[in-house]
Amino acid sequence: MNEKLKEMLEFFLNRSMNQMILSNPVSNCLIQKVKIRPVVLRGDIMFQAEELIGKQAFHKNFSRDEAIAYIFDLLDGSFRQAEVASSLGSGTVLVSKKGTMTVKMKRTEKSGEGKAADSASADLLPLLHNRKKRYVLQEGIPVPFLVDLGVMTEEGKIIRTRYDKFRQINRFLEFIEDILPKLDRSRETTIIDFGCGKSYLTFAMYYYLHELRGYPIRIIRLDLKQDVINRCNLLAERYGYEKLRFYHGDIASYEGVDHVDMVVTLHACDMATDYALEKAVRWGARVILSVPCCQHELNRQMNNEQMKPIFQYGLIRERMAALYTDALRAEILENQGYRTQILEFIDMEHTPKNILIRAVKEGRKKDNRKEIEDILRFLQAEPCLYRLLMKQSIRE
Repeated sequence: MNEKLKEMLEFFLNRSMNQMILSNPVSNCLIQKVKIRPVVLRGDIMFQAEELIGKQAFHKNFSRDEAIAYIFDLLDGSFRQAEVASSLGSGTVLVSKKGTMTVKMKRTEKSGEGKAADSASADLLPLLHNRKKRYVLQEGIPVPFLVDLGVMTEEGKIIRTRYDKFRQINRFLEFIEDILPKLDRSRETTIIDFGCGKSYLTFAMYYYLHELRGYPIRIIRLDLKQDVINRCNLLAERYGYEKLRFYHGDIASYEGVDHVDMVVTLHACDMATDYALEKAVRWGARVILSVPCCQHELNRQMNNEQMKPIFQYGLIRERMAALYTDALRAEILENQGYRTQILEFIDMEHTPKNILIRAVKEGRKKDNRKEIEDILRFLQAEPCLYRLLMKQSIRE
């Protein structure tokens, strides 16, 4: 084992490494280039290798010791050059045709501390990081789709005006992380995603589940904006996300699949959320994640003499209608056999659309029809999801 290479890898393979690139492959090597960067999986530091073969990229995750062995193996006959960049410095490795290896390191100077302090700071980085918010996607580690969507720079720095979006994406991935035990690794999981906008969360979901966690998934994203669909399909092809596709359509009328494991609705406006939830229940989706938006229907319907003094204030009425709507949605899902939670998606200071409904199918239905109908009589209202799932069942 080359001791200088070992010293370099042990110094640089930590959270502070930006990336390492292995290039200049020998003529019979199938892999054209390898990029290695640190990632955090369930709180543990890992190293992800992206192997470029033809036009496809393949990903592997390693522990620190595994990554060191992997790099040694590649430089022992497959690649003739390696470069590493880090906040602690930089390094290069050159391998001659005869196998002679030259290793050069340049450590970032720290006044009054010297080289020993550099090495110590590398060891302390994981501990110091624990004092900060632990994000699923880490600042300082470039993620291609976040760069293209204008959230990150190419160096992995979060653009100041997009930091709220970065926090929102990470919060959403925390909810995904919680439901991982409900997904079956032994078969492909089909996810239907209906929403609007630039699809930040859709790309984040695919990247996290497939690229970082290795789950076999297929994501179908439905949107009503053709320009968004065209752009996002191009991006998915660029990243090699073969199982992520965008289509024009509405989830309420979509019939492209027979079985769906997970349904995600992001800011579907007003009753579009209800139609999406109804579709998810009919499909028997194992998991539902819904971020509602613009709950106008109940606001128009609510009519109660006792509540008139409160309902006369438009802003109060609007907010109460939104809260009643989402609470009733949760109770109706409970009635259909889902264990349902209403969670804060992101702090209210960042967006007023801050509620996420998370429902996991457990099979046992909650006997709460009377309570739901008592509330509806009190409000003199009949929300869309009740009509779709509960009132219809009475008629049947």
